[in-house]
Amino acid sequence: MSGNFGGTSSAVTEEAPGTRVRNGSGVSASPPLRPRRRGIGWAQRLEIAALSGPAILMFLGFVIFPVLMAAYYGFYRWKGFGVPTNFVGLDNYVTILQDSAFLEALWHNGVIVVLSLVLQGPIALGLALLLNKRMRGQSVIRVLIFVPYVISEVIVGTAWSLILQTNGAVNDVLRSIGLGWVAEDWLANPKLAIWTLMLILTWKYIGFAVILFLAGMQNIPEELSEAAAVDGASYWQTQRRITLPLLAPTIRIWAFLSIIGALQLFDLVYIIWGQYVASTAGTSTMATYMVTEGRNAGNYGYGNAVAVVLFVISLFIALLYQRFVLRRDTEGALTEGR
Repeated sequence: MSGNFGGTSSAVTEEAPGTRVRNGSGVSASPPLRPRRRGIGWAQRLEIAALSGPAILMFLGFVIFPVLMAAYYGFYRWKGFGVPTNFVGLDNYVTILQDSAFLEALWHNGVIVVLSLVLQGPIALGLALLLNKRMRGQSVIRVLIFVPYVISEVIVGTAWSLILQTNGAVNDVLRSIGLGWVAEDWLANPKLAIWTLMLILTWKYIGFAVILFLAGMQNIPEELSEAAAVDGASYWQTQRRITLPLLAPTIRIWAFLSIIGALQLFDLVYIIWGQYVASTAGTSTMATYMVTEGRNAGNYGYGNAVAVVLFVISLFIALLYQRFVLRRDTEGALTEGR
């Protein structure tokens, strides 16, 4: 359309939104209009509720509700039966944080977290790189590495406790080959027990890390390695420059699972060392402390308070890890709606 105002002529062209508009003063670009988001209808809402409802109910019933009940019982000195009436407020929590046995168990959990990452990570990564190459017996080796992970903790704990005791198979083999001076009390010696525990944990859970890393490597395009080889990169340069950076999200997920598992470690320690030897051998954890001082001592209110403390510590570390480590992965996975 055109018009003449005051003797000055200017041409204005109307176009679709988001295109350039030419007028007498030049060319300008109008911002594109975002399409309106269509609301979710009742049919979609009912479908979402039907699919997610059972999972939400299970989560509320078996996670949130027990945590709330544990927090409630933690304010009482309760023997485990009847309605709690002996209200003690925060006394249980003050006792926990002042108890040297709990602080020692917390320290053991921290050591296990660090050693699990330091020992299991490099070993699992090396095995995954080895098994990612085509070789004879590859499937058999993968199965053998993964088998310990699927074996019950009760079986693993019982077997290792028999193997590593003073008159067990390990010391018998050492004596038979003339290394009797190396034989030790692998389970009760405070200087060795934590390393014995780490040996068992590494043997038990290394298969999970290897399978996880192998799954991550399968998602790395082979064209990248082939292009690097064409450019003259060696095998280790390819792994360092291509495989490890692209495998970093999988490694971070494994590290998160390893940290949470180490903080909540209970079964293997309790089966192998029991409720009394674990503290003297230096392998007690917050979970074994909870059972020993709570259920076994008949003080269920105190045990529930320990469970709440363990939950808060795990949640705090998980949130920190999510905030500072996993944030780049979650942000990369999200897309902005337009």
